[in-house]
Amino acid sequence: MKRHLISAADLTRDDALLVLDTAEELARLADRPIKKLPTLRGRTVVNLFFEDSTRTRISFEAAAKRLSADVINFSAKGSSVSKGESLKDTALTLEAMGADAVVIRHHSSGAPHRLATSGWIGGSVVNAGDGTHEHPTQALLDAFTMRRHLSGPGRDLAGRRVTIVGDVLHSRVARSNVHLLGTLGAQVTLVAPPTLLPVGVETWPCEVSYDLDGVLAKSDAVMMLRVQSERMNAAFFPTEREYSRRYGLDGTRMAAMPEHAIVMHPGPMNRGMEITAEVADSPRCTVVEQVANGVSIRMSVLYLLLGGSESAISAVRPEEGR
Repeated sequence: MKRHLISAADLTRDDALLVLDTAEELARLADRPIKKLPTLRGRTVVNLFFEDSTRTRISFEAAAKRLSADVINFSAKGSSVSKGESLKDTALTLEAMGADAVVIRHHSSGAPHRLATSGWIGGSVVNAGDGTHEHPTQALLDAFTMRRHLSGPGRDLAGRRVTIVGDVLHSRVARSNVHLLGTLGAQVTLVAPPTLLPVGVETWPCEVSYDLDGVLAKSDAVMMLRVQSERMNAAFFPTEREYSRRYGLDGTRMAAMPEHAIVMHPGPMNRGMEITAEVADSPRCTVVEQVANGVSIRMSVLYLLLGGSESAISAVRPEEGR
């Protein structure tokens, strides 16, 4: 892997499989009484969050601590940033503190790339979501979840059909998933109203449909996206009820999916909008599993970027001959 993880498009098939396979080994820690490895002892990971987050920030914090790294949580609210400090000065401060990795979430698309290429930070930069651009570790944990259900460890997602439904326009998760799933061999279809598709979507490596019912029967995984009302400054669809009727996933639509197919959601869910409670609480919905898998994936990313010792990770592997 490269020194930074800014975009899912930067990952080759081999890179992606290395992250997924390493996460598969690290996931075994969850079954052990002591869920820590000494792999990154003495390293410092900074969570630099300029946007509110619960799942992602806690997930990165848990991942770093399970690898025995020191963790510094930096929130823009209540910090010097709220007093007008620039990203550059914040970065130079973190560099002076000896940050080995900076996990950044920012409301501006491109901020992680700026941080990684500026020379302000000597350590690794991990994009934890930037504007409406990308969220690569979310795509990796989604692919990890799909692989466990649809392909099996050590394999890619060749031939699998993944349908991503909803607010693609504002979704960094959709962008990262389209890139990564294509790299892993899956066929991706985006389903959304025309108003919620970005300009230039026809150049993306995927198909586009406006008819959810027409693609459900051939989908191995259906990923519902949250309608991001907070990013909308205009009317993108007539009413919530109309949106839900055409693009929401309910029990009837779930029944039209193949028996083996799974329902996914990056969270947080708008129950009753893009997904009904019946579907969200069904055994076919992997939302809680995705959260658990997120810790394993982020451990894998930090381990690979910061060059953790192979001897430490080998302790997770079961001894041969048992």
